[in-house]
Amino acid sequence: MKDEWLDSYCLSKKGAEKDFKVEWDATRYLIGGKMFAMQGGDKEKKPIITLKCEPAFGQQLRREYHHIVAGYYMNKEHWNSVYLEGDVPKDILKQMIDMSYELVLNSLSKKKQKELE
Repeated sequence: MKDEWLDSYCLSKKGAEKDFKVEWDATRYLIGGKMFAMQGGDKEKKPIITLKCEPAFGQQLRREYHHIVAGYYMNKEHWNSVYLEGDVPKDILKQMIDMSYELVLNSLSKKKQKELE
């Protein structure tokens, strides 16, 4: 899967910012200072993006797609990693990014949410 579109899609979210964590060799996408996506690689340098999902939805996706696994170096219940060279359709990946963004946005204080509007 070509993943060049991921950066602009993640940054198109209202209030989204990105940084690069050298020690993780990964790009993080943040809302209100909290991460909603991380793009990097696994221990074999295979490209992945890690996203937060509702636990039941994440489990369903892992059963359905071989290239979606429990979050790499993250909480395995809430985070999922998608192998970008795998068979996950772009619309599913966009749905996962949207869900991750919304979950993290909704976890922010009401005051912080208003500031981001």
